[in-house]
Amino acid sequence: MATIKEIAELAGVSRGTVDRVLNNRGMVNPDTARKVKEIADALNYKPNRAALILSAQKKKLKLGVILFGTTNPFFDEVIIGINEKKKELEGYNCDIEVKCIPMGIDEQLEAINSLVEQGVNGIALAPYNNKRIANKINELYNMGIPVVTLNTDIENSKRIAYVGSNYNLSGKTAAGLMNIITHGKVNVGIVSGSENVMCHSQRIEGFKECIKNNYPHINIVETIYNNDDDIQSFELTSKLLKNEDINALFFVAGGVYGGCRAVISCNKEDHITSIAFDSVPTTREMIEKGLIKATICQQPKLQGSKPLDILFSYLSTGELPKEECNYVSVDICIKENINI
Repeated sequence: MATIKEIAELAGVSRGTVDRVLNNRGMVNPDTARKVKEIADALNYKPNRAALILSAQKKKLKLGVILFGTTNPFFDEVIIGINEKKKELEGYNCDIEVKCIPMGIDEQLEAINSLVEQGVNGIALAPYNNKRIANKINELYNMGIPVVTLNTDIENSKRIAYVGSNYNLSGKTAAGLMNIITHGKVNVGIVSGSENVMCHSQRIEGFKECIKNNYPHINIVETIYNNDDDIQSFELTSKLLKNEDINALFFVAGGVYGGCRAVISCNKEDHITSIAFDSVPTTREMIEKGLIKATICQQPKLQGSKPLDILFSYLSTGELPKEECNYVSVDICIKENINI
C-alpha cells in the first residue's frame, strides 16, 4: 500500500504538503495539488481511516448547527437527533454548537459568521434558498469549512451534501392523499411557511404538478405564507376561510396548530378537509380531534444526526459522502397510527 512518504518523494514535496492536499486542509499551489493527487491516484493510495479518525480526535473538531428553531416545533425532534449524535462524537473529542434562530436572511448570515468566529470546522445548516446564503456557503467552502444542508436545500452552492426529504415527491404524495380523502369538487387553500425556503416551494411544486396531471377536480384557490408562526397562521387562515368555496387545506410547513384553530374559530370543522406534514404534538392533537386527516412524516431525528456524521467523516478522512442527496424515508400517519 502506498504511503504519504512515497507520494511526497515522487512529487518532490513535503509530507505535510501531501497531507494538506489529500485531506483538503490549507492552501496549496493548484499545480502542486494536482500533481500530488495524480500520483496518489496512480499508486491507488487509500488513507488509513482509523488513523485519520484518531488524528481528528487529537485535533478536537468543532461543528456548528443552524436551525429555524424559534417557532416550528418540528425542529425539537431534530435537536433530539443532534444531541444523541453529540454524545457519541464527544468520545472523539468533537464539540457541537447549536443555534436556533428566527426566520430571516440577515439572522442566518449573522449566525454563520458567529460560528466561524468561534472556530468551527464545519456547519450543518437549514438554509434560506437565497443567493446571499449560497455565496456565504461558497465562501466557507473556499475557507475549508464544509457545509451540509439539512431539512431543506439550496441552489447554486458548494455544500457537500444534503440530508432531508425529496420534497417534490412529498408534495405529490400530499396531492395523492388529498384525492383519496376528498370527494367531489375540491377547492384547496395552501398554507405555507416561507417563499424563501426551498423545501416549502418544492412541496407546493410537487403538489401542483400532480394535481395538474392527474386530478382536474382539485382546484388551488390561494396560497398564504405564515413564516411557520402559529399566530400569523391563525390570522391569515381566518382571512383565507372567508372564501366560502374553500373546503380543503394543505398545510405545507409549520403553523398547523394556528391554522386549525382558525378552522375551529370559523365553525368549519365539518366542512374543511386538511392534510399536513410532520407529527409534532399539536398536529397529533389535531389529528386525534379529526381536524387533520393525514400527515406526512420525515424522520426528524435522522435529519439531525446524519449531517453531523457526514461532516465528522469528511473532516476526519477527507472523503466526500457516497451520496450528495441523502433522502430520508416518508411515512404517512393517520388517526389510527399517529401514536405508534
